[in-house]
Amino acid sequence: MENITILWADDEIHLLKPQILFLKKKGYEVITVSNGHDAIEEIEENMGKIDIVFLDESMPGITGLDTLPRIKAIAPTIPVVMITKNEAEGVMEQAIGSQISDYLIKPVNPIQILTTLTKLIDSDRLVRAQTATDYQQEFRKIFMEINSGLDANGWAEMYQKIIYWELKLDESKTTNMAEILATQKEQANAEFSKFVERNYVDWVKNDEDAPVMSHDLLRSMVFPDVNTEKPTFFLLLDNLRFDQWKIIEPIVSEYYKVEEEDYFYSILPTTTQYSRNSIFSGLMPSEIEEYYPDWWFNDNEKGGKNLHEHDLLNEQLRRVFHKPIKSDYIKITNIENGKNLVDNIHNYLKNDFTAIVYNFIDMLSHARTEMDILKELASDEKAYRSLTRSWFIHSPIWEALKVLAEQDIQLFIATDHGSIRVNEPSKVVGDRETTTNLRYKVGKNLQYNRKDVLDIRNPKDGKLPSPNVSSTFIFAKNSKFFLYPNNYNYYNKYYTDTFQHGGISLEECIIPIIKLRSRTNR
Repeated sequence: MENITILWADDEIHLLKPQILFLKKKGYEVITVSNGHDAIEEIEENMGKIDIVFLDESMPGITGLDTLPRIKAIAPTIPVVMITKNEAEGVMEQAIGSQISDYLIKPVNPIQILTTLTKLIDSDRLVRAQTATDYQQEFRKIFMEINSGLDANGWAEMYQKIIYWELKLDESKTTNMAEILATQKEQANAEFSKFVERNYVDWVKNDEDAPVMSHDLLRSMVFPDVNTEKPTFFLLLDNLRFDQWKIIEPIVSEYYKVEEEDYFYSILPTTTQYSRNSIFSGLMPSEIEEYYPDWWFNDNEKGGKNLHEHDLLNEQLRRVFHKPIKSDYIKITNIENGKNLVDNIHNYLKNDFTAIVYNFIDMLSHARTEMDILKELASDEKAYRSLTRSWFIHSPIWEALKVLAEQDIQLFIATDHGSIRVNEPSKVVGDRETTTNLRYKVGKNLQYNRKDVLDIRNPKDGKLPSPNVSSTFIFAKNSKFFLYPNNYNYYNKYYTDTFQHGGISLEECIIPIIKLRSRTNR
């Protein structure tokens, strides 16, 4: 063991020569002192050089318990192992409360000491090594599955497997393997895009092999569990990816039991205007335009694109239940809305069904594109997840969910679409009516690279509205993003490595729906 220095404080240090000799033979450097004052002095003089402290609890003069807080005041991050003859509960509670990293009961043997050192000092390296080995064993299996002709369910399982390894490699700081996984994820997205390109039009024509999609979500996966005996809350966190859900899941699980973790596919375009209207209406976009023309605005038309979700939800509830369902719809777009939700959350317990839409993650994605400071805070996938977790912990929606957790409710957490970090531009030429979204475009006489896109030249085939007679929809595949020739280099640099949505990728299309119940018997 190289460069690991132990400070061992014990008034009977002369009796520990066998243990110290054992550690030195293993490559550890050991500094010995016989009292707490000398231990504190050594910490002060060797700041940054001592890696771990073994501290006898019952030294005369200044005891180990008295020495511990003074060491922590000087070097708060240094691990301290308390060594004691006293197994009294109060002593150990006091030591643990003072943030010891571990404790050993005298007499200590060399194997106990080595085990403790391995756990506290070398565990990160061991975890990295084991994680790398485990992923190497999975690498070829994942590669084979990606190219095995997966169906919709197979792709969902593959995506969740990739996320599992992405989070595991991040947690263990296995950087070299993480880079290999990122390449494997790109390969998966390339094959997944081909899969969607082959099947999407058939899916929206009610193909029996179609996965549950946005317009099926409530009817298929939520409404069957709605009853008048227990309030149901449906929380839609706009733009929540599966990996972001897995980051906040441990927080939510403290108050709620996860009964089922499932997935559905976002419709195209994977944007709020299309996917969220589709979720609440239970209809595809062209059907919304046909049945409720006053509630639908095309991309090139002025007006709010998601102003009638409540109306669309009420219409779907009426069609599905054929009886009165007491319901509410709440949209949170700012901190004031969030505070009002917390203050009034008990009022919604009288409902059979309450939908809550929270927009923060989507706003974060857009703001990150525009603000340099957020580009620094969410510079990559790991940082983006971390920022999501930090927001959630301190958000009004989490405060509201904790209040609801004291009641006997069922909760669904879902989203409308995900987002992908884009890094490869694809040129598009269009007229003034062409939409500005980076991951999909609709317009007339579009010129584009066919291999970069799924194109739907007849919008009716994708159950999409047609702003003009000759409108074409194109959707970016993989991590591509659309740029016009004008100022191409500037906008390439500006948008590369930003999180976007609207196109086809595992991250955008395969999204979570989680069924939970409150832990009312806590």
